[in-house]
Amino acid sequence: MLELPEGRLVILSGPSGVGKSPLEKAFQKFFPELSNPLRRLVLYNSRTPRPGENDGIDYHFRSRERIEAFRVDPHVVVMEVRGDLQALDIRRLSEQLQSSDVLFEGNPFIGRLLQTDPRLSRIRTLSMFLAPLSREEILYLREPERNVSLPDLLTDVMRRKLLRRTRKQNAELSGADLANIEKRASGAYRELQEAWHFAYVIPNHDGEDSENWDAFYYPIGDARKSLKAFVALLQGTTSPDVETWEEHLLP
Repeated sequence: MLELPEGRLVILSGPSGVGKSPLEKAFQKFFPELSNPLRRLVLYNSRTPRPGENDGIDYHFRSRERIEAFRVDPHVVVMEVRGDLQALDIRRLSEQLQSSDVLFEGNPFIGRLLQTDPRLSRIRTLSMFLAPLSREEILYLREPERNVSLPDLLTDVMRRKLLRRTRKQNAELSGADLANIEKRASGAYRELQEAWHFAYVIPNHDGEDSENWDAFYYPIGDARKSLKAFVALLQGTTSPDVETWEEHLLP
């Protein structure tokens, strides 16, 4: 029987390219007194590292076959995520929570797993979802006179963000890059449908492609608002930039 965790699991989820990584980096830079004691949950991942990613820090990068072998371990959850195989070591997470809060930054399906897996039912969580559209924008776009397909619009929004992000990482885009971008962009609407499960939604238009995170030293625009909202929630207060979404906001 695992000990009752004393720490809190902080979950920051959202579609690929929405700005989770630069938010975490800005948090570490400007709020070290809060970020330093917060340990990071590192999952296993079958994909190759992106530019700037490090094994053991961003993910434990292992072969697909190696991660498949984890399925026999009752303390490890293996999931297919956006075409990649990922694995969560629940026993390791419980050990981390004995001494500190733990931050998970990643996709919404792992974020939901952390909220719903019965083996984690005793863990206190603070769940946040970073969204590329606000609730008001979604309601506006849903009005019949707009004649807008929300899945198509969101795919286009995220495709543009991911294209700009990937161009910043790679001077030239390969066919594999473009296929990966399309896969992630086309899955964003399904991921956004999970947002209502999270206690708080933080709208953010400054994705990972935006210079508003670091070009001017201090974050500006939505990058700044998102960072302030994230910190406020960590400290147990609320922010006017935080929303809660109802189940049927995105049909």
